[in-house]
Amino acid sequence: MRGLLKTMAVPGLLGLALLTTGCATKVPTLYQWGSYQEQVYGQYANPGKVPVEAQIAALEADYQKIDLTSRKPPPGYYAHLGYLYFQAGKPAQAVQLFETEKTLFPEAATYMDLMVKQAKK
Repeated sequence: MRGLLKTMAVPGLLGLALLTTGCATKVPTLYQWGSYQEQVYGQYANPGKVPVEAQIAALEADYQKIDLTSRKPPPGYYAHLGYLYFQAGKPAQAVQLFETEKTLFPEAATYMDLMVKQAKK
């Protein structure tokens, strides 16, 4: 009888643990992605299909929405937006965004320095 109770207790406790964790609230993410992932994928999967200006407008609109939340854009967001501005012939705005990326994500400093150097040529 004692062995039967032990074997029944383990699945019961496991079920209770699953039930209580299933009711937990979802932890909000650190970053707000917006359409960033789709923009990057679209640019490289179908180059030239979406005009650069439309991509910039979409990311700028996403940034306005992100700015209203307590989250921030993900790593690479400012770098990608800067690259789009560079493609659009606006190197000053590109440099500003590359510098922002470098400040927020210091691990990207070497690459951002290279991008700044290219944009200033």
